[in-house]
Amino acid sequence: MLLSRRRFLEASALALSPSLLGQVPGERPHQDAGVKVLNPRTRVPVSIIIDDSTCLVNLNKFAIPQFAVANPGKYDHYPWKSWPDEIPDSFVRKFGDWAEENGVKGKYSVVPYPACVGRLDREIPGWTQRELADSIQLVRERIMPNWDIHPEMVTHTRVIDTKTGHPYPEISPRYMENWKWFGGRSVDEIADYMSYGLTILKNIGLPCEGLTTPGGFGSDARPQLAQATFESCRSVFQAEIPHYYRDLHASGEQSVAPLVQNVSGLDSDDPRCVVHVLGCTGDWTGGWDCVTPKGADAFITEDGQRGRMVEVIRRGEPAIIVCHWTGIYWNGLEIGFEIFREVVKRLHATFDHLHWMKLSEISRYWAAKELTRLELKADRQEVDIKAPFACEEFTLELPFRTGRPSVGERALDEVPGRLQLKPDTWCREKDKTLVCLKLAKGEGKISMRE
Repeated sequence: MLLSRRRFLEASALALSPSLLGQVPGERPHQDAGVKVLNPRTRVPVSIIIDDSTCLVNLNKFAIPQFAVANPGKYDHYPWKSWPDEIPDSFVRKFGDWAEENGVKGKYSVVPYPACVGRLDREIPGWTQRELADSIQLVRERIMPNWDIHPEMVTHTRVIDTKTGHPYPEISPRYMENWKWFGGRSVDEIADYMSYGLTILKNIGLPCEGLTTPGGFGSDARPQLAQATFESCRSVFQAEIPHYYRDLHASGEQSVAPLVQNVSGLDSDDPRCVVHVLGCTGDWTGGWDCVTPKGADAFITEDGQRGRMVEVIRRGEPAIIVCHWTGIYWNGLEIGFEIFREVVKRLHATFDHLHWMKLSEISRYWAAKELTRLELKADRQEVDIKAPFACEEFTLELPFRTGRPSVGERALDEVPGRLQLKPDTWCREKDKTLVCLKLAKGEGKISMRE
């Protein structure tokens, strides 16, 4: 059952702790201490979050003058008039081809109404209808197979009145998506706003399981942000496990593992949760505003020994790069793209246990990892499983030193070692058995057979 508004507000008191990032955990099942859920296929998930992307429009060329009106004096130094109006589809194709060739996956924003220039499901003044249609089709064909699509709210600049479809007349921090509008809003108001952006993408055939927050959107009302993400993604796209990107930790020891929030109904036919995916880097590829980048060494040095990605990968947590499409293109110089190519080259040369995943795939795995009931029956060498969500590469460490694992009547295939694990295989490590399952939703059992 969906959390009642009263229960939700009571649980939201937990969000007063800054260390929880506003997390309202909700229900958790029993998981026997003798069974350990590992990373998928015992590998470390890696991914890239791309913000400020959309079709055709070079978003921040049009955003900066609006930011400047809302915050007088702060943006006067940007030479935005000299920047190109467009990030061309030829660059989208070039980037998509490189990502596919190198197995790179992640999240790619498509801002639905970029900087109020025009709605993607209607028209964008300055481009023909054919150019817009071709650009949307390119996202479907070259980006969507390996990248989640997110709206970054609606405009990434001025707040839209969802009743009229027009920006509110006041141009100030109170009515810019990046700053103050969110504070004090109810779950219903926020979900309505999110649904407006999601619906534009639905109208052009770009399905979404999650959302990205522009700038500081949601920082003042994190519990409401999480619940509104769930409600809007469920309402518009029937997403089973909605997720969102709001925060990052670019340094330090604080965990960057996804936060599985607002969990309810684990014993029902309609289990519910929302996953907050965290980035682990700053934008060191050129920024949203085409600044001088830190470069590849901030992510991983040439010898593979230092850098933020190295730190997080060694911890075994999802290592998710954060960047902006405008900085990747860098007004046609492609400075950020060059850095990306070098970072990925170094990662692949240094590590042999990385697993590129979309944010939706990471979210699903973490939901399964934290919410699957695991009951060890050591005397019978069995593990009873109750999974609220299916999961393609669910990987367990079991305290069994003999026998061959089976799921129901299906025997799993043995592989030489952990790096060869794939769905429905197993291997032995000393006195432990590692199992990778194509986990089905519902009840199941792993049995060790002689």
